[in-house]
Amino acid sequence: MQVGSEIVGTKMNEFRTEITQRQINNYAAAVFDPNPFYLDDRRKEGLIAPPTLAAAVTWPIIKNIYDYVELGYPPEILFQIVHYSEHLLIHRSLAPGDKITITGEVAAVVPEKNGTHVIFKLPALDDKGNPVFTEYIGGLLRGVECIDGGRGSENIPQYPVLIQNEIPLWEVPLPIKREACYIYEGCSDVIFPIHTSPAFACSVGLPDIIYFGIATLAQAVRELVNRENCANPTGVGIISCLFRGMVLPDSFIRIQLLQRGTSENGKTLFFRVLNHEGREAVSNGYMLITS
Repeated sequence: MQVGSEIVGTKMNEFRTEITQRQINNYAAAVFDPNPFYLDDRRKEGLIAPPTLAAAVTWPIIKNIYDYVELGYPPEILFQIVHYSEHLLIHRSLAPGDKITITGEVAAVVPEKNGTHVIFKLPALDDKGNPVFTEYIGGLLRGVECIDGGRGSENIPQYPVLIQNEIPLWEVPLPIKREACYIYEGCSDVIFPIHTSPAFACSVGLPDIIYFGIATLAQAVRELVNRENCANPTGVGIISCLFRGMVLPDSFIRIQLLQRGTSENGKTLFFRVLNHEGREAVSNGYMLITS
């Protein structure tokens, strides 16, 4: 199968949704994050959502992509897709009652060694037209050739990358039990069969179901917020990473902070997550905390 970059710039149909307290509570449970910011409705400031809830909010668009954009390729081509990159710009935290409108476009098509990287830009506005978040979500079409060299990589945000991995400043080992796959799917409403159907996962060449990449990232974000910002998620402004290796159920991950620094915009954190084989499940991890 092949794709070309002529789809870059294609606009997407509008998507509307409203954020609920139950959705926020459930997502916190999905990633085992008991932070009171997400759960304690006695807070005088009100609840806010975990930063990575944004990726669950946009999931209905990705799941039903052909309802939102005309790509000109058969739907079967998306059977090859895996979540490959995540760039999340957070303008403010999501909160219960937020009425969100998301428009979008195909931002880039980039050839990769093992397929083609397709990135969608999904900006979210509230009912007053103010930006809430902008997600650049990239999927790798495995084994699908980009026939024309690609286009649009200049449209994707670029963040600092460590030239070499340093000795971690700290490391957190965490078990990933088999039920974690089902808990994340059930509580986030992000449903994709490679994560919860062993039969489907094996049919596409995987050894077993695999843990969600975004859930792995969410657990890293939880540890970074707790350890580096006094458990206060309101200042998280940027989260960026690539998804590389698989996390299998009944194994473990190791979340590592590689470097912390400062920029004119705030504190910068470089991180990664290793799977049970010591391979990077999440690489090029970058977080900006603005306050």
